[in-house]
Amino acid sequence: NKANTLNALYKYEDALELFNLAIEIDKEYGDAYYNRGKLFTELKKYEEANLDFEHALKINSLDIDAQISKGSNLIIQKKFGHANAAFSSAVSINADFNYSIGLKLQSMVQMCNWINYESNTKEVLQKVEAGRKAILNFPLLALTDSLELQRKASEIWVQDKHPFDDSLGPLVKRAKRDKIRIGYYSADFHNHATAYLMAELFERHDRSKFELFAFSFGPDKQDGMRQRLTQSFDQFIDVRFNSDKEVAEFSRMLGIDIAVDLKGSTKDHRFGIFSYRAAPVQVSYIGYPGTMGADYIDYLIADKTVIPQAHQKYYAEKIIYLPDSYQVNDRKRVIADKTYTRQELGLPSEGFVFCCFNNNYKITPRVFDSWVRILKAVPNSVLWLFQDNPLAAINLRKEAKARGIDEARLVFAKSMPLDQHLARHGAADLFLDTTPVNAHTTASDALWAGLPLLTYTGESFASRVAASLLKAVGMPELIANTQEEYEAKAIELAQNPDQLSALRQKLQSNRLSAPLFDTEKITRHIEQAYADVYERYHADLMPENIYVERCK
Repeated sequence: NKANTLNALYKYEDALELFNLAIEIDKEYGDAYYNRGKLFTELKKYEEANLDFEHALKINSLDIDAQISKGSNLIIQKKFGHANAAFSSAVSINADFNYSIGLKLQSMVQMCNWINYESNTKEVLQKVEAGRKAILNFPLLALTDSLELQRKASEIWVQDKHPFDDSLGPLVKRAKRDKIRIGYYSADFHNHATAYLMAELFERHDRSKFELFAFSFGPDKQDGMRQRLTQSFDQFIDVRFNSDKEVAEFSRMLGIDIAVDLKGSTKDHRFGIFSYRAAPVQVSYIGYPGTMGADYIDYLIADKTVIPQAHQKYYAEKIIYLPDSYQVNDRKRVIADKTYTRQELGLPSEGFVFCCFNNNYKITPRVFDSWVRILKAVPNSVLWLFQDNPLAAINLRKEAKARGIDEARLVFAKSMPLDQHLARHGAADLFLDTTPVNAHTTASDALWAGLPLLTYTGESFASRVAASLLKAVGMPELIANTQEEYEAKAIELAQNPDQLSALRQKLQSNRLSAPLFDTEKITRHIEQAYADVYERYHADLMPENIYVERCK
């Protein structure tokens, strides 16, 4: 118990010493192995964690916590087949155990294993509707674009994991300052998709009006992006080994005026920091594309495409509406000075290349059915996909074959450094988006690299992001409102090279002049939003929807 307490306080070395001692005292004490495994997971020592979870299960094969933790650990390692086996065991022990059925489905979706997809999805959604802890809110985004269910799942998760905690007491109101103190909280201050979007925003903040604080709880990777980011803040603070409560308390001590959470509930989040009220104003931005369902998050930064006014009732936060797209971009993203041939990328030298570099979990049976119909209508075309994991590639080839498509028409791209990845976009003809989770950073990567992207919109924030980006880059003609329109547009563009060429030229022309990649302007818009919410707080006004006017 003392080790568990120390672990919760991020005192990992002291906790490990006591877990080891407990095991030395009783080598058949399963809970000690299980809890040490949880500690190893926190330290990202996944193999050691796996061994401890296995040991706990040898002692008690019905230890459902160990099964769930083992599966969650394996998901982090992208060992989705083994994760699915662990979650299946957990469900067989107790199908109603917290989030177990959703975790099992999540592991299947990650590897594009669609066995009983419809019935499994229906069961999970029904349980969420009934207020049950069936699935974590982030993986739910890929199953449905129902705003009502997404809000409900977030509220269930927040109340379960991070309810409001008033143990630090009320915030002491400080006098207004000339400079507003902004805290950015993230695990991703290194080579990561979020950093690739936000790096230039941090650099362009007006230091005469704002002081910037980074609260980093991710790995201390001394890569090029980390070095760039550490120079972008007035203070760059490593809080990996501080508890959520300590970070919130430290934020208060530093006088942070606006705390900006860049993670939501995504991987390596520390959402608990905000449950203690780290700052008078707390804002959600960029990391989680939807509502967090927490009454202590005051605002969500968005735009009128991702959150139309009619959708506001589905969000616990008040909305900060930026005038163009909500998504900031780094214009310093380098595209490698290399022209890849199709052959060296494993693509056929002739024929049309559709591509989608989204993570595999975003590919649903419905999306894949669309792609198959498009491929059948466009002879000699191929679909170039990102291989997130080998099992997904195997399953997608099987699904293609089952639908009457030669599996050779699916080509899989491996991961490569960002500058080279951006350069290889030149080998594709058209990017086909997914829904209910669109391409997000992946979409702006494609547009930055000059590759037209075709999307179709749903109801949720996550299913409207690509439409937001396309409007902000002046390409609304690439937005479809239905699946049928999406398929028809894809086929039409593949069969009309002049039309596609005109789109490419338009995109190239708009790339540096349209709002999407105007980092200076979006920085000014975000700063205006910060100033507005700061003024409201000091005027003792409750949070309200903020509409930022476009600057000149």
